[in-house]
Amino acid sequence: MKEVTINKNDADQRLDKFLTKYLINLPQSMLYKSLRKNCVRVNGRHVRDGRYMLRENDVLTLYFRDEFFSAPSVFTPSDETIDVVYEDENIILINKPHGVVVHSDDNGTSDTLLLRMQSYLYKKGEYKPDHEQSFAPAFCNRLDRNTTGLIIGAKNAAALRIINEKIRTREIKKLYMCIAEGEMSGSGTLSAHLTRGEKKVTVTNSATDTSKAVNLHYTVLKTENNLSFLEIELGTGRTHQIRAQLGAIGHPLAGDKKYGSKHGGKMFLTSYKLNFAFTSDAGILNYLKDKEFQIKTSFFHNSTAEKL
Repeated sequence: MKEVTINKNDADQRLDKFLTKYLINLPQSMLYKSLRKNCVRVNGRHVRDGRYMLRENDVLTLYFRDEFFSAPSVFTPSDETIDVVYEDENIILINKPHGVVVHSDDNGTSDTLLLRMQSYLYKKGEYKPDHEQSFAPAFCNRLDRNTTGLIIGAKNAAALRIINEKIRTREIKKLYMCIAEGEMSGSGTLSAHLTRGEKKVTVTNSATDTSKAVNLHYTVLKTENNLSFLEIELGTGRTHQIRAQLGAIGHPLAGDKKYGSKHGGKMFLTSYKLNFAFTSDAGILNYLKDKEFQIKTSFFHNSTAEKL
């Protein structure tokens, strides 16, 4: 038996969601059976409904065998640095460098941007792993290993929930700059259907049972040396979407051989602008409404195009 006091980052989530994260060795099939058998008490009362919304300072009494509780983990901070573009008490915006993965991958990469961010906050005293039961600072969006630019980190659970919802409802505008092969002109919208494979995605004009609709809007900023410099705004946010959609129309990103590039070397794609275009209540993040953040890129130096 263990007693757990719900803290600020544990609150405002369903009881079953919390237990799934806290009792990591408990099979999901046993969780709801245990609730029905009154293995969980909240403030001294048996609670059978996993949909119960936890409140700060609720006291949970958990009647489970010790084997279902995880052993205390030791946080080992990274010595790597991060490029902080903006931060406040709720969020942090980081300029992700080329070649760094955001999360651990199938290759077991230990140096991740997530660990770098958590280490930065740990050293500042803003992240205290020993005080947390179900939360750790996390990213709200993802960027590929070879994509650079702005990525949003949440310092607390409330900010994470709000940002994730605003991304889902398209109330955060994400703009990219890239260099594509061939000469394009004007602007336009690309709509298609994307199917995820094991190592890459496939773009088709018609829907399939496993595909998802995708769209993006592009604007050609300039062309030179048979290359097009583009600004892209995502209407959807799928894995490899920009890379796959541009490749499908015969204008792959320069350097992106996976999707058809004839150039080797570095791939030029950066998330360069974020606009918090909230149209509905954002709770503790309302102060970010209409805020825009932008980083500089080196895409417009002539020497860049000449080296491709």
